[in-house]
Amino acid sequence: MEIINRVPRMMSVARELRASGQRIGLVPTMGALHEGHLSLMSQAREMCDKVIASVFVNPAQFGPDEDFERYPRDLARDAELAFTRGVDFIFAPTAEDLYPAGFSTYVGVEGLSTKLEGASRPGHFLGVTTIVAKLLNIVHPHFAYFGRKDAQQVIVIKRMARDLNMDVEIVVGPTVREEDGLALSSRNAYLSTDGRKAAIILRRSLERARTLYNAGERDAAKIASAMRSVIEPEPLARIDYIAITDTEHLDPVDPIPTDRPILISMAVFIDTTRLIDNIVLNGAI
Repeated sequence: MEIINRVPRMMSVARELRASGQRIGLVPTMGALHEGHLSLMSQAREMCDKVIASVFVNPAQFGPDEDFERYPRDLARDAELAFTRGVDFIFAPTAEDLYPAGFSTYVGVEGLSTKLEGASRPGHFLGVTTIVAKLLNIVHPHFAYFGRKDAQQVIVIKRMARDLNMDVEIVVGPTVREEDGLALSSRNAYLSTDGRKAAIILRRSLERARTLYNAGERDAAKIASAMRSVIEPEPLARIDYIAITDTEHLDPVDPIPTDRPILISMAVFIDTTRLIDNIVLNGAI
């Protein structure tokens, strides 16, 4: 496995792979790898001739009061883990290489990027779509792999790829969870012992929503209220948002339809750690 730090080298390797007819899979990450990332790498390994994992903590998608400086970074550990899943190349560029002096071009997806996560984190998706567009241009993969835990991110990136006629297929992997149901996230490392115990309420509230829906409840307000009743008694928890939306425009739905995919998503602070989770009813994103 080769670790590549420079953009020109990565582009050269990608061109050679394409020219030789090999199918390239890209797994974009910010490092701090966990089983969620690794499952995407395994999926890419099964589908592709060469697998490239990017490791880059993207400053453009962090707000001024967010955790960019303390976001976990350990490239040696990440490379070891990626190697176990058959990754051929790690692309770990510097911020100076990706955002050189005078950088002034950004890729934005209007509408979708200002809802839910975008409303809570203004500018976040502008940074996400810009870095993903750059990675796709640099690596030129046939397939790019993203996890469903970041459901809105997947929806936004799919729209970008479609609207800009990008020559790539976006592949969505399932959310990977701990045994007790907590969705894996690099930010879980921030949780205290008590916070880790409390964090399971995200999954429990989503399962409460699914149970009500399966029992025939279609009133979105009632389902959201039931979800809140699971979370609010926890003293360490503070709800940022709970949303029940379609998966095309991320618009609220009420009553909940049964003939198209519906996203139930949430962001909850456990102490000072902000966690997100979701489920999809009636299909997939």
